[in-house]
Amino acid sequence: MSQRINAFAMGNKAINALHNMGFQVQNSSLDNTFLELLYFRVSQMNGCAFCLDMHSKELRAKGETEQRIFLVSAWRECSFYTEKEKAGLLWAESLTALQGKEVPDDVYSQVSHYFSETEIVDLTMAVIAINSYNRINIAFGAEVGTYQVPEKAH
Repeated sequence: MSQRINAFAMGNKAINALHNMGFQVQNSSLDNTFLELLYFRVSQMNGCAFCLDMHSKELRAKGETEQRIFLVSAWRECSFYTEKEKAGLLWAESLTALQGKEVPDDVYSQVSHYFSETEIVDLTMAVIAINSYNRINIAFGAEVGTYQVPEKAH
């Protein structure tokens, strides 16, 4: 798909608010490499090619292994994700695939075992942010493959 609208270049106040929310999450106590892994997984679920390209490059720049990147969609079956990461991925998947359902109590119980209340709020905001970015990129198109990791991220 060709790009319909470059919503991110418009200076739109709502887009700027989304950027600010993402910035706040990136500067929270949550591990940034884990957040990139979460963003990658949610983008897989949503089929957002632009975000998959972006977050795979960010993950590689942060030193994440190809094995963990390639197998994140099967995280339940892999021993090389920590229990905390698995709880966070479960939370992200549950929020992304709501489909009119509530998040089950057992999912909340699992995530609250590994994350503080503040971290759960930050984790939830991270999931909201990536789902929003995915939907913007899917709605308006984005030039897949053009993302470059900023020099400061190395």
